[in-house]
Amino acid sequence: MGEKTRTHPGAAGRATSADQPTSLRNVVLVGHSGAGKTTLVEALALATGAVNRAGRVEDGGCLSDYDEIEHRQQRSVQLSLVPVDYGGIKINVLDTPGYADFVGELRAGLRAADAALFVVSAADGVDGATRMVWDECAAVGMPRALVITHLEAARADFDQMTRLCGSALGGDDPDAVLPLYLPLYGTAGADGHAPVNGLIGLLSQRVFDYSSGERVEREPKEDELPLIEEARNRLIEGIIAESEDESLMDRYLAGEDIDVKTLVGDLETAVARGTFHPVLAAAPAVEGARQGLGTVELLDLIARGFPTPAEREAPAVTTPDGKPRPSLTCDPAGPLVAEVVKTSSDPYVGRLSLVRVFSGTLRPDETVHVSGHGLQDRGHEDHDVDERIGALSAPFGKVQRSLSKAIAGDLACVAKLTRAETGDTLSDKDAPLLMEPWSMPDPLLPVAIQAHSKADEDKLSQGLSRLVAEDPTMRLEHNQGTHQVVLWCLGEAHVDVALERLRSRYGVQVDTVPYKVSLRETFGGKAAGRGRHVKQSGGHGQYAICEIEVEPLPGGSGIEFVDKVVGGAVPRQFIPSVEKGVRAQALRGVAAGYPLVDVRVTLLDGKAHSVDSSDAAFQTAGSLALREAAADARIHLLEPVAEVTVLVPDDFVGAAMSDLSGRRGRVVGTEQAGHGRTLVRAEVPEIEISRYAVDLRSLSHGTGRFHRSYTRHEPMPPQLAAKLREQEENGS
Repeated sequence: MGEKTRTHPGAAGRATSADQPTSLRNVVLVGHSGAGKTTLVEALALATGAVNRAGRVEDGGCLSDYDEIEHRQQRSVQLSLVPVDYGGIKINVLDTPGYADFVGELRAGLRAADAALFVVSAADGVDGATRMVWDECAAVGMPRALVITHLEAARADFDQMTRLCGSALGGDDPDAVLPLYLPLYGTAGADGHAPVNGLIGLLSQRVFDYSSGERVEREPKEDELPLIEEARNRLIEGIIAESEDESLMDRYLAGEDIDVKTLVGDLETAVARGTFHPVLAAAPAVEGARQGLGTVELLDLIARGFPTPAEREAPAVTTPDGKPRPSLTCDPAGPLVAEVVKTSSDPYVGRLSLVRVFSGTLRPDETVHVSGHGLQDRGHEDHDVDERIGALSAPFGKVQRSLSKAIAGDLACVAKLTRAETGDTLSDKDAPLLMEPWSMPDPLLPVAIQAHSKADEDKLSQGLSRLVAEDPTMRLEHNQGTHQVVLWCLGEAHVDVALERLRSRYGVQVDTVPYKVSLRETFGGKAAGRGRHVKQSGGHGQYAICEIEVEPLPGGSGIEFVDKVVGGAVPRQFIPSVEKGVRAQALRGVAAGYPLVDVRVTLLDGKAHSVDSSDAAFQTAGSLALREAAADARIHLLEPVAEVTVLVPDDFVGAAMSDLSGRRGRVVGTEQAGHGRTLVRAEVPEIEISRYAVDLRSLSHGTGRFHRSYTRHEPMPPQLAAKLREQEENGS
């Protein structure tokens, strides 16, 4: 596999298209930030003739770094699609960000792809986050391969890195992760580091020399064959172990020379099945060259070893009201079912929806049904509407190339779908369907924002709604308790990008303000209060007197009002007025301005005037009575407590539990979660975990995850309550 001297440049300046699913491959690039994914995409585009040696497309513009935010931050922050043509096979290469804050873009790429290519830097190795994504792909049987980059780095060691990949990602079978080629090194320079000049195929025993800037195939030299003997034998044994021909291993162990074509065929089957994961090498092209080391080999693996869309099982579908429907087949003539995997805004063409077509054929100007899951907890609403498809195109850098259609298995951009959001399903308007949603991480880092000016305030609501429609890992909250607008994100970099997009795309400038949790107040014991509202200033006066008793109730009881007036001291028509005044004051708070909860207010007595008493007067009296009762009582400040579940590798359990305890948390239990990870359960005050999404990532080296859910309010320690009041009085 990948050992033939052939390249098939695509036609620059037009969209690469496919007429059948067997001519399509969808592959997503996965790896940590800085591993070289975007550089590899550019190398593949260069090798296929999709871009010139300057990295520019014929239509104009660069393939990468065209987004202003990415250019400024010097890293990818969004999913991008680069289609290339190799030997009549359309390969949709999905480049994903490596930084943890943009894992939503990664999940979208995994949903749109049929195979994953893990990019690992020889200088940095396999990080914990990469292992977690590998396990996720393994759980759904997604075919995977690895490519080792940065071989030119001073401390790079290909052999050591392949062994590390086998032990870290191979699980119980490290021989399922083996190299197909070994790098050939040139003469060491003054720094003692030898450059990689070529590759030697372990199966074909042929050398592919890149030292001239072009890929040249030749016979190996006498001193080169011994270098691969051990690795070749191990590769053959690994392939045979995955073969469906059970007699193959016996024949091999008996000394029979197995035909290379047989081995390649079994290898391709095992790769497509997701049971064998080949390792390849890649290095940048020398200056002026068209091919980087390993690009042809990698393209050949994708074209011949990765599955077609027809070989992958499509997600389950239902009707919009939840009734199950038969499984989809990747048939261009079947019913239309496509999914929006990414939504973005273009300053020239408006909203663009990147869709993966799972069944049927998508064509411009046809009317489709748009079904949404209604992610209300993230600021979305249910929607089932018909919309007309705009122009179809294939993205290539900042250029959109026109498409006449997109068949089952392909990806395309759809213009001007005004209601469609990321995760929505497009289907036949006469037989609408809904695809099961894919897994997305919960945004757990809150940032409170406010409009910078009155002009920004007028545009804020629309800008925020568009922002969350594009990014399902973002949640918008209008907190009724604190009266703050809160944007929930995955991390600080996610916040920076969101606020920058608000400014640059939607012209909305916002300021961040300290995030507040929803505190409450309650009485610490019984108290009595007398509300006296008596005024006489000419004409009708105001007269209302009421006496109340307040006592605490168990958490979650709210406000209970009890009438124990006897003898008509307070006329019956004014008793609801007293209650209304009490509840209004409770909402405003009685000590620190937070809502009062979990108390019983009993109206015991009062006085009225036949002329001057009124509804308004008794409302005021009820409010005054509650405030007087609070003045002589012990008032507790209640803080929200969250149930937190933290999933971390076993090595970080102690650190995670210690950290939670330092946040006034109570660890209530642990349990094994498999794959060397432990689930820690704890109850932690919410005020202590507002930045836990950032802190846990640092503590666990990016491998920890957590979930939080509100459980109850409970009294805050007096010293902390006093400190909080002092801070608020000082305006800090």
